[in-house]
Amino acid sequence: MAQFAPFASLRAQQPAEKFAAAFAYVAEALRPGSDVHRRILAIAPGTSSRVELAGGAFVMEQAYLTKARPDGFFESHRRYIDVQVIVAGEEAMEVEDIARLSPTTDYDSERDLRKYADTADATRLTMRAGDAALFFPADGHMPSLQLRGRAQLVHKAVVKVPVA
Repeated sequence: MAQFAPFASLRAQQPAEKFAAAFAYVAEALRPGSDVHRRILAIAPGTSSRVELAGGAFVMEQAYLTKARPDGFFESHRRYIDVQVIVAGEEAMEVEDIARLSPTTDYDSERDLRKYADTADATRLTMRAGDAALFFPADGHMPSLQLRGRAQLVHKAVVKVPVA
């Protein structure tokens, strides 16, 4: 089941061993002045970079303009748990159990991605700098959405933690 909260609260609720590398990285990403924080804030809009972490985890550091909801889509992953962390800016995310969603694509094992049809029944989250969301394989999620109908620049890290 998806979880979302300020990072410190979210961190306290997860098994330390499984998320150790992810949470150590996120703590640095959210610490103003750290090398990781500065690197994420320096990412040019519309680009991303991959950073390898311990234990098979990795992170996608990215910057983008949030998108209108009709341009978004629900997705899920089988091999990785998403730890999505807002470093700067704010966005909306939506989440729904994949048992309540209709797939629109087959599972793409290379990209660890399946897409789903839209639903009006999802839970909408407002995510601000310092907030984090954990999306497990059963969580269909639609991130990167505009708040208040206007695009905003977001700097974000998405840590991929192996399920197994």
